[in-house]
Amino acid sequence: MTTATIPRLVTAKEFAMIPDCDDARLELVKGEVIELPPSPMPSHGNTQSSATGILRDFVRPKRLGAAFTETGFLISRNPDTVRMPDVAFVSVDKLPGDRPPDWYFPFAPDIAVEVETRSDTPSAARARAQMWLNAGSALVWMLFTETRSATVYRADGEIFTLGEDDVLDAAPVLDRFSVKVSEFFDMFG
Repeated sequence: MTTATIPRLVTAKEFAMIPDCDDARLELVKGEVIELPPSPMPSHGNTQSSATGILRDFVRPKRLGAAFTETGFLISRNPDTVRMPDVAFVSVDKLPGDRPPDWYFPFAPDIAVEVETRSDTPSAARARAQMWLNAGSALVWMLFTETRSATVYRADGEIFTLGEDDVLDAAPVLDRFSVKVSEFFDMFG
């Protein structure tokens, strides 16, 4: 008779104690540590940086909240799940003051932005967007570097895709926010 080894689930507290690895990006999904693909290509980094800057430049002067890059959000407990969108917006009413916390945010961001690359499948992108919506995000933007397009998922169930010449808004999260989709992809946009 053989005995099976049952893997022990990791808590968010234990996950936070894992040392940073230069070559690996880790997330915690239902208590299991998963390794994400290595650091992406320059097009991914450019799009991620642009999205962070565009959001930050809109919200910071108005003190509407803050934009974050690859920040942990504890989106479910027992077993714990800590995910990190490429970019996130958190409204000021959810922030704990003038300083970022030293722990994962215990909720989903108001806006989660994921930058998809060639290796990502449409079904994987939809699943990731749905995961953020299920966790409580009001809005998810999936940015596709290869097609220079954005697919928008709203908590009310509306889903639509915009091309690079279209204008993206942040309704219902940020009033009067708008940006031409191409600005996420152009290095000097």
